Amino acid sequence: MTEDRQKILLFEETPIPKAVLSMSVPTIISSLVMVIYNLADTYFVGMVNDPVQNAAVALAAPVLLAFNAVNNLFGIGSSSMMSRALGSKDYDTVYRSSSFGFYCALLSGALFSLLYTMFRSPLLVVLGSDAETVAATGEYLKWTVTFGAVPAILNVVMAYLVRAEGSSLHASIGTMSGCLLNIVLDPIFILPWGLHMGAAGAGLATFLSNCVACLYFFLFILIKRGKTYVCIRPSMVRLRWTAIANICGVGIPASIQNLLNVTGMTVLNNFTAVYGADAMAAMGIAQKINMVPMYVAMGISQGIMPLVSYNFASGNTRRMKQTVMFSAQISLSFLTLVTCGYYMGSDFFIRLFMENDSIVAYGSRFLHGLCLGLPFLCMDFLAVGIFQACGMGRKSLIFAILRKIVLEIPALYLLNALFPLYGLAFSQLAAEVVLAAAAVVVLLGLFRQMEQKTSVS
Repeated sequence: MTEDRQKILLFEETPIPKAVLSMSVPTIISSLVMVIYNLADTYFVGMVNDPVQNAAVALAAPVLLAFNAVNNLFGIGSSSMMSRALGSKDYDTVYRSSSFGFYCALLSGALFSLLYTMFRSPLLVVLGSDAETVAATGEYLKWTVTFGAVPAILNVVMAYLVRAEGSSLHASIGTMSGCLLNIVLDPIFILPWGLHMGAAGAGLATFLSNCVACLYFFLFILIKRGKTYVCIRPSMVRLRWTAIANICGVGIPASIQNLLNVTGMTVLNNFTAVYGADAMAAMGIAQKINMVPMYVAMGISQGIMPLVSYNFASGNTRRMKQTVMFSAQISLSFLTLVTCGYYMGSDFFIRLFMENDSIVAYGSRFLHGLCLGLPFLCMDFLAVGIFQACGMGRKSLIFAILRKIVLEIPALYLLNALFPLYGLAFSQLAAEVVLAAAAVVVLLGLFRQMEQKTSVS
């Protein structure tokens, strides 16, 4: 059986549980490895036992999260277009969409690096750094943004493009190769027995790992040329305006969604920074721990996107609905179990990163608030992933605006006023309860509408 035929069978005929797991499990594993590598920065910097170094990593997080604005614009936008074009058997658009996404990501990374370097000083102030933390934060961002923006963005976008054609395993291996290298390099660059660079060492390790991940994807395209739909030939960049509009229609709302996430994290960090370096370091640790199950939920929603896109474009509503329902069941069950574990063992998880009684006391309370939002978060992630997969960028944008502008950021102000500092960690829960209910209602309406359309045709 040819490789192309195997991919078509995966999209059209493989039993739903097997298809979902074959696409999602590699994505989840790579997401978990990515979280572990994010935790590695916090863990090894924490071993230096300097709250300033830990605070620097936490303060820099919004800038790195902003990379996802570009990743989503050209990664999610182009991969959604690729999978829908595959479902419609429009192979020329598949090739051109991947080339368009690749070169736009390359140029955006270079622009990101240039703008940060030009406006470095005022940006560090906006992030919440002060005289105590500005030097360490600047050193970390030098490696991850000034030098590292291009490989950081490019390797994620290329993973999206490879996953769009059904090669989820290769997409995950590429991502994991960089993450695993980062985990190996972190202690060497950060700790006193190595180069003793602190937060700057964590940034250097991240830069080198992203370069290795990019190298894997370039080798994949070179070895698989003629057998892959991922194309990076400059001659294939030109796309019809309708295809560009489709990419941007999904990518721009996804990009705005991440910019709003950056805004929300920056507001949270600024509120927390007022209470000192210990509180800031504790919030950073709690957020990183909470990212583990969040990335699993994200891995499931991203893993099924090619399946949803393909079956939506080919008109197979029943298979698309079964894919979503099965994914919701496994995601909700997992996150509920994790929430119970985090809530009961919060002290233990914080102590894994720093043996400091003040930070453990802060971090334990923060983790209580953050983890309670997880079961509701999975429905929000699934809904947004389905909207992106189906080219419904407007719906995903509405959810992003609801989450941050209407619900979460106002909740930060209100809860901090009512319960100073500790109320901040519960803002996500307040937002996600409302969004989960909205997600269920909108998805049921979408499926009903699609079934009616199928029965009429």
